[in-house]
Amino acid sequence: MLFEAYQLGGINLSKRIVMGPMTRCRAAQPGNVPTALMAEHYAQRASAGLIVSEGAPVSPQGHGYLWTPGIYTPQQVQGWKLVTEAVHGKGGHIFAQIWHVGRVSHISLQENGQAPVSAGGAAAQANCFAYDENGNPGNVPCSPPQPLTADGIRAVVEDFRRATANALAAGFDGVEIHGANGYLFDQFLNSQLNTRSDAYGGSLANRARLLLDAVDAAIAEAGAQRVGVRLSPHGGFNDMPEDPDTEAMVCYLAEELERRGVVYIHFMDQVSFGFKPIGEGLLREVKKRYRGTVIVCGGMSKEQGERYLAEGLADLIGFGQLFISNPDLPERLRRNAELAQPDQATFYGGGAAGYTDYPFLAD
Repeated sequence: MLFEAYQLGGINLSKRIVMGPMTRCRAAQPGNVPTALMAEHYAQRASAGLIVSEGAPVSPQGHGYLWTPGIYTPQQVQGWKLVTEAVHGKGGHIFAQIWHVGRVSHISLQENGQAPVSAGGAAAQANCFAYDENGNPGNVPCSPPQPLTADGIRAVVEDFRRATANALAAGFDGVEIHGANGYLFDQFLNSQLNTRSDAYGGSLANRARLLLDAVDAAIAEAGAQRVGVRLSPHGGFNDMPEDPDTEAMVCYLAEELERRGVVYIHFMDQVSFGFKPIGEGLLREVKKRYRGTVIVCGGMSKEQGERYLAEGLADLIGFGQLFISNPDLPERLRRNAELAQPDQATFYGGGAAGYTDYPFLAD
């Protein structure tokens, strides 16, 4: 089933294989602008049914890692056009993942050295890729955040609206709103982190409000059939505490996203990171509430992906790191060919090495 065509909204995908979003920190400086090298990287992998781009911060405030390509300036939009034209030229399809890291940031990445923002003031006991006290790039502890104000919340929603408009102008087929992996929206969804007493804290509906406001803003620009959302139930990445409300929140979001008609929900299973799996039971509960496309990604094998498709747990299967070292991953999976393993030393930053120089299968 992985190699069957699939209709995703108005897009006919050639197969049910998705290349998941992966930060690679190779944007040009100054300005965090996508490059021709990035376009080559994505074009090499255009045989995926769908590519979801690496996270593109929606504003300077949204950055948590050095050299990540933004989507808020005209120069960045022009850079992303290189990417989308290259992917489309190979017959592929690509959504932009639009991103705000929230508290997973450092003052060296923020305008005027300001504190990052979050639902509250608890610092993430995690590292981000930023400048240390000597001005050298590396892994540094995240800075303590300040709670988003009412004006700050409105600004974030507007940033996601603008990012969606910019993504369309850059030629993307749609956008994926990053609500997973301990970043800003995940911080608001989590009952252990979000202790606000305003309209964005407390109940399931209040904690989900910021994410859904951003979804509504994106839909107003692109239409629901070009908007997806990524979630990571039970994920502990970036110092996310386990939330007793996780499954109730996911079911609530499934109902709300169904009501809005978004084209997909993309689940990131962090079991390969050592955290609790999403669980097949929760995926079945989502399927009862949401009729759109469900993508599952995270430590997937060909065999597990085929089973998830056959049992109706997912409609599309995402692969991440295997796409780094296997630009022709779908063909390798089809042939049951040997899979190359990625060089983790070249994951973040650098040039072509470990990025565009992985070989294709010999014909």
